[in-house]
Amino acid sequence: MRCCGCADTGRAGHPAVGPGDQPMIASLMMYQRPQLADAHDNYWTLIRKNLLAAGIDSPPSLSQQADEMSVWTDPELVLSQTCGLPYRTQLHHRVSLIGTPDFGIEGCAPGYYRSAIVVRRSDRRTRLSDFRDAVFAYNQTGSQSGYAAPCWHVGAHGFWFENRQATGGHLNSARAVAEGRADLAALDAVSWRLMQTYKPFCGELKVLDWTTPTPGLPYISAANANQPAMFQAVRQAIRDLTGEDRCALGLRDLVYIGKHSYLAVPTPEQPESESDE
Repeated sequence: MRCCGCADTGRAGHPAVGPGDQPMIASLMMYQRPQLADAHDNYWTLIRKNLLAAGIDSPPSLSQQADEMSVWTDPELVLSQTCGLPYRTQLHHRVSLIGTPDFGIEGCAPGYYRSAIVVRRSDRRTRLSDFRDAVFAYNQTGSQSGYAAPCWHVGAHGFWFENRQATGGHLNSARAVAEGRADLAALDAVSWRLMQTYKPFCGELKVLDWTTPTPGLPYISAANANQPAMFQAVRQAIRDLTGEDRCALGLRDLVYIGKHSYLAVPTPEQPESESDE
């Protein structure tokens, strides 16, 4: 399962053992791709160095293929990235909000992002309302960018798609549109940017519309984390990345967006048949 990012595969790490003889874990799987594995490893090496300097222990490597929810709720979680929807609906009272990476998304404030609503380049429909009866592909109902954001955006036009197709991931949604199995999909702007770089079939797609910006995918840690120290450790790591790695990952900075901003984003009701639970 990939809640928000367009991850393909990554390297599985081996958690270190914490002070309580429980394995510590860290994972930055949301935007992982095979081509970015080295950049993510370098990023984690810098973060870990800064954490150790602050007296915070951490595992030597990232567990990029671990189950998301088990990572996010692990009492020995050192660092991970979650989606805004599960953060506000399931995690905000169980974890520490460390900060939000800024990916420099056009049209968004630092740390914010939005969804690209994409259609086939050959599709002659030009307005969102023209797609009222179309097939909408989405990664899962637990995704802010793939489901919640387009739900509210489309709702402002007076409808919601009756024909919906769950795909399990942004990359699958984009491919479904390109191959004609769906007519449109909503893709996290960072995922869309990465797909355009690494997936040639994305040349067959175009952006029909953009959703309203919301707080981006936050970094979280276990509930007892030293938030100020961790924030500085991650922020300094971003600044210490090589230009090549920073460009590959798309990182610009780390900002702090308060919990209230995440909780203020509305969550659509999920039909029983589409629940991801």
